[in-house]
Amino acid sequence: MGAHLVPTRISVELVPRDTESLQHELQAVQQAFPAVSVINLPDLPRFPVRSWDGCVIAKRFFTHTIPHIRVIDLPAEQAPAMLATLSQHQIQEILLVTGDPQPDMPEPQNSLTLLQAIPVFKQALPGVKIYTALDPYRQDMAQEYDYLQQKLAAGSDGFFTQPFFAIPPMEQYAARLPGVPIFWGVAPVTSESSRAYWEKRNRVTFPEHFAPTLEWNKAFAREALQFVRAVQSHIYFMPIRTPVVSYLQGVLD
Repeated sequence: MGAHLVPTRISVELVPRDTESLQHELQAVQQAFPAVSVINLPDLPRFPVRSWDGCVIAKRFFTHTIPHIRVIDLPAEQAPAMLATLSQHQIQEILLVTGDPQPDMPEPQNSLTLLQAIPVFKQALPGVKIYTALDPYRQDMAQEYDYLQQKLAAGSDGFFTQPFFAIPPMEQYAARLPGVPIFWGVAPVTSESSRAYWEKRNRVTFPEHFAPTLEWNKAFAREALQFVRAVQSHIYFMPIRTPVVSYLQGVLD
């Protein structure tokens, strides 16, 4: 008997700014890249479309959709409606993130921690896979690994990573988490201002050979996809401000 092969799942992260633009991007991805089998949507309260409602739209185009859900918003008035939407539309996977405070909203009261929220969602959504975040930049690897183990112990089924820009740190985390489902993040950074943002906001250390060009980022995306397939894991592409088809042409087709 040979080893059981895990097919690589390819996801694209799209920002649900509004219904019309989301539908346009979904259709473009569906038509251009048959290899994409999952859509994941961040939850940005400043936009009118919340992630779980965006996933209902995305299910018209893709069977598998994964909404990001911000723990900082819980408990919140929309929680019952959100849970009902997930159940009604058979959304079988979610990504729980802590979430950043909104500058124009009051500080949440009695908000759950991420580790507290995982079992709460497990109980509320039986059978739904719950992913949490792997962030290689917020602390050293040993500390992040310990936090990941706490998440797994609380019931996390796997991880979505912050975007990587080099293969060696991906190899290091993959070696420490054998058999754990991981969607490895890749995002294009194509300007010096964008690079400065990632360095300041997310504490990213770019590799020496990095170049803020679309060509460099597409080449790394191909390299990352090759690595992910080799370790039988998963990947998601986060185009941000780069047009999704322009970014993924030559990577997935």
